[in-house]
Amino acid sequence: MGFTMGLNLLLLLAMVATNIFSLYHLSSTIQSKPPAAAPVPDHLIHQLSTIRATINHLTSLQPSAPPSKKTLSAATTAPSDLLIYTHISPIASSCKDNPILLHQYMNYTPFAVCPNEAPLAEDLILRGCHPLPRRRCFSRTPSAAASSLPTDPFSPLPEKTALLNHYNCKTFSCFAGLKPETGFDMKVEKSRFLTYRSDLDLPISQLFQIAKSAKSVIRLALDIGGGTGTFAAQMKLQNVTVVTTTMNLGAPYNEAVALRGLVPLHAPLQQRLPVFDGVVDLVRCGHAVNRWIPVTSMEFLFFDVDRVLRGGGYFLLDHFFSKKVDLEKVFTPLIGKLAYRKVKWAVANKTDSSGVKNGEVFLTALLQKPLTK
Repeated sequence: MGFTMGLNLLLLLAMVATNIFSLYHLSSTIQSKPPAAAPVPDHLIHQLSTIRATINHLTSLQPSAPPSKKTLSAATTAPSDLLIYTHISPIASSCKDNPILLHQYMNYTPFAVCPNEAPLAEDLILRGCHPLPRRRCFSRTPSAAASSLPTDPFSPLPEKTALLNHYNCKTFSCFAGLKPETGFDMKVEKSRFLTYRSDLDLPISQLFQIAKSAKSVIRLALDIGGGTGTFAAQMKLQNVTVVTTTMNLGAPYNEAVALRGLVPLHAPLQQRLPVFDGVVDLVRCGHAVNRWIPVTSMEFLFFDVDRVLRGGGYFLLDHFFSKKVDLEKVFTPLIGKLAYRKVKWAVANKTDSSGVKNGEVFLTALLQKPLTK
């Protein structure tokens, strides 16, 4: 690299010297003529412009610090299938902002089994690289096919039906033994969204009563950050189709949703909802939507919810938590920008250690989109 750069600079110096001599010779031949300067020949202007452009290009290639071998290799050697894919389909700009991860993801053997790199895909998606580029390899599946899959969405999740090698827990029963809020214990999940324990709860039966009294219907719904899909499972028993967006953050949430006979969407919160405008009757936001999301991002999310909701549809913020002062000064005005009708608005203290320490509260709000604005 150093020898090549030195040779390029030597050639440039020779070109510069040659052209300076030519200019000197030209000026010496016209000194006896009137003061009006003769125009510089076009070929000299072209050569000088070429020299300037070449120097600028070489300067831009000169690194400020010696790159590591790994970085240099990733930046200069793109996987062949990545190069092919860029010619047939656009790639999200954030993918290009993470070239090393993108190259690792696309560095595979075409027409063979895909590498076992689910965490890498998750990492790229969370960095905004979504949708991921398509790949020409065969997805990995469990070695043994399941003899049967449950039709009851609250049956225990069948073992050996998902690849769990990259998790600490290697079985669904292990995940079910973790904290109840993870959503893998079907005995716990079976009673969720059905009972009224505090003003923060909105049982599904009450939700349908509200819709019926408003002469509205709930047939299609979207559950944002729906975990293992329990809300969708309960609504399925009421003949309502619910699509659940979820990420595999530390647990196989997408696999759990699918094994329950439901539809998971592997989509991050910052991604535009992959649903057409004005076609959904209900959008629910669960625990994944909370005060940790930047306010501007949340504002875009809420207005994307408005985009997919039909007129008269419902927006359910279920146990949204934030600091009490932020709810009053930030989030309530933000929600108010939608100009939805408040059907339910319940606030209560968050009583766990984090809630007490940070002065946090829960909000459950059911809002109805107006028919016209």
